[in-house]
Amino acid sequence: MIMDEEVFAVVLAVSIIGAVLGIALILRPENPEPFTAIGLLNQDCKIGEYPSNVLNGSTLDLCIYVFNNLGRTGYFKVVYKIATGETLPSNTTESPAPVLKEWRLVLAHNESWETPVKIPVYSPTLPSRVALVFELWVHNTGEGWVYTGRWVHLYVNVTQW
Repeated sequence: MIMDEEVFAVVLAVSIIGAVLGIALILRPENPEPFTAIGLLNQDCKIGEYPSNVLNGSTLDLCIYVFNNLGRTGYFKVVYKIATGETLPSNTTESPAPVLKEWRLVLAHNESWETPVKIPVYSPTLPSRVALVFELWVHNTGEGWVYTGRWVHLYVNVTQW
């Protein structure tokens, strides 16, 4: 009889633990791999057919795309810079080039944002090849703006005519 009570207690304990774990997995909002994304699209907000030559001092029509999969609402900013091969950002450091424009937005989890933008393009030396850089930043409470390590760029030849 003692063996039957012990077996019953073990079966009951395993059943309770299994039920609690099952409920926790179902009810727990989980985002196993949180991430953000940024994309650069052409003037029609499509991938491809990007301009390769731009007149110095002109503006370029492009579209920016941002996606939030952090598992929470996020406050983001996209900053625009003109860089060279030596001043491109990396996955850990932002570009040291000055910020020329910025856009701020709030996105809920699993929400995206796409907008047309007018980008000023210039170069002090002509002709030259520059990178139009767009970096994604997120605002964290207590830390302020944090570079996400996400960025895109488009190389263009800047010409006088």
